[in-house]
Amino acid sequence: MKATYRVLAYLIPVIVALQASFIALGVFGLGKYVSDGNTFTKDNVDNGGATGDIGFLLHSVGADAAALVALALLVVSFFAHIDGGVRLALFVFLDVVLQWVLAFVSFGVWSVGILHGLNAFLLFGLGMMAAGAATRSMRGVPASETSVVQAL
Repeated sequence: MKATYRVLAYLIPVIVALQASFIALGVFGLGKYVSDGNTFTKDNVDNGGATGDIGFLLHSVGADAAALVALALLVVSFFAHIDGGVRLALFVFLDVVLQWVLAFVSFGVWSVGILHGLNAFLLFGLGMMAAGAATRSMRGVPASETSVVQAL
């Protein structure tokens, strides 16, 4: 179970990195579409047809993947017996929920989007912390009282 926890934890920063790449693909594609003289409208959003659409689609799929992986990590954390593992998995899960909330709010209040982008860095770090805790546990290294896991 520790190995499963570690794989799931490492998937979080991988998904975050892919998410950043996907949204960049969508935005740069959209920029190219508009600079070619096209008009981007709600119809494009609903029915596609703009350059870079695949980036927006993949970003949506990635959001679902992040939620599923975070939930799986939380469930596995109860069986993995990793020092601080449940706490870190809970933080990952709650941060994914926060990321979703920030995304939905951003559609109405576009300036909140900056928090969505910044929060992705936190999520990346939490995934790495959880993976590190699993690695230490698999190597038999006890969590020290000064470790970040204990501080959380």
